[in-house]
Amino acid sequence: MKIQILNNIARQGLDVLQKNDFILSDNDSDVSGIVLRSHNLTELVLPNNLLAIARAGAGTNNIDIKNCSKNGVVVFNTPGANANAVKEMVLCSLILSKRDLVSGNKNLDSIDIESKNDEEISKEIEGMKKRYVGEEVNEKTLGIVGLGAIGSMVAEQSMALGMKVVAFDPGLTVDNALRLPSNLKRYNKIEDVLSESDYVSLHLPLNQSTENLINSENLKLMKQGSVLINFSRGGIVSEHDLLEFLEKNHLHKYVTDFPTKNLLKRINVKRDVMIFPHLGASTKESEVNCAVMACSQLSNFLKDGKIVNSVNFPNINSEKYGTHRLFITNNNEPGIISKIAECLASNKINISEFVNKSRGDLACNIIDTDDEITVGVVSELEKISGVSNARLCY
Repeated sequence: MKIQILNNIARQGLDVLQKNDFILSDNDSDVSGIVLRSHNLTELVLPNNLLAIARAGAGTNNIDIKNCSKNGVVVFNTPGANANAVKEMVLCSLILSKRDLVSGNKNLDSIDIESKNDEEISKEIEGMKKRYVGEEVNEKTLGIVGLGAIGSMVAEQSMALGMKVVAFDPGLTVDNALRLPSNLKRYNKIEDVLSESDYVSLHLPLNQSTENLINSENLKLMKQGSVLINFSRGGIVSEHDLLEFLEKNHLHKYVTDFPTKNLLKRINVKRDVMIFPHLGASTKESEVNCAVMACSQLSNFLKDGKIVNSVNFPNINSEKYGTHRLFITNNNEPGIISKIAECLASNKINISEFVNKSRGDLACNIIDTDDEITVGVVSELEKISGVSNARLCY
C-alpha cells in the first residue's frame, strides 16, 4: 500500500511505515493513507482508494471530517503525544505573562557597554528593575477549561507551583478524571471558572460548539487584570471581543500561539499581547512522539483494521480468529449487519468472529473467517446500501 506524506514527518514515524512494507509517496496517486501535520485538506477531493488519514497532532480542523466520514475514511489524531511540550509552554506563559522578563532582557541592549564600566552598568541596571516588577503565580488561581491530556498535566504541575486550580470540562472522560489531582475543584459551568480565576488556560478542540466560546459575554466575567492563555486554537476566542476587552484594560494580557494580523498589529503598540509562532508542540520529543503514534495507528488500521484514537469512527480491535479478515464501514442503521451476514452466507463464507462498533451515525466491523474471500465478494459487500467501504485486510 502507498502512503502520501504531507509536511515534514519525523523519521522515526516514517520508519514505522517502511518497516511494515508501506510505500511512501509525496503525491496522492493511488494512496491508501495520508500522514500530515498542518497541511490543509479541507478542500481535498478524496482519492478513490483512500482509507485513512493520520494527523500527527491533536487538532483536526485542517481536515474535512464530514466528507471523510461520508466516504468511510477513518481520521486519526494523536492525543497526548505533544501534551508535555504544550504543558511546558503554558507553565512558561503563566510566569512570563506577569513578569516581563522578555522586555527586561531586550532592554539590556540599550546599555552603552563601550562607554561604561561594570559599576556604571550595574547602577543603570538597578534603575531599570523598577520597570519590571511583576507578580508571582504562587497562591493565585488558575482556571482550566478542558481537562484532556494537556489540561490535566497543566493542573498537576501548576499546583506544584503553589497555585489553586479550578476547572470546567463537560466532556471529561473516566481515564482523564482518574489522572486529576484530588484537590482540583471542578465546576459544572464555565462561568464559575472564569469569574474565580486570575489566569485562564484553554485546552479544547475547535469545533462548532467551541468556536468563539470566549466572547464578550464570557470575557466580562473574568477578573479585572486577569490573563487569558490559549494554546488550543485561535478560533476558540472571539478576536473582535478580545481586542475590545484588552482596549478597556479589563485583561492584563492575552497569550496565544496563533498569530493574526490584528494581534500582530497590537503587539507593536501595546504590551498586553504575547504571541508565539505556533511553537506549543515544537520540540524534538513532541514531533517524534506524534509521528510515531500517527504512523503506528495508521499501520495497525491498514494491516489489521484496528482503530485507536479516531476522531470520526469508534475504537475497534479484535484478536486474530481466522485466516482472513474483512473490515467494513457503514452507516449506523438497522438491518445492515444482517445484510452483511447474508452476503457472506450466500457466498458460503463462515464467520469465525464478528465485531461491530458504532459511534453516532457511523459503524465499523471486523469479520474473521477461515474461508477464502474473493474480490467479487468484497465488491458485493460494497454494493450493500449503507456500506461506505469494504476491504480485505489479509
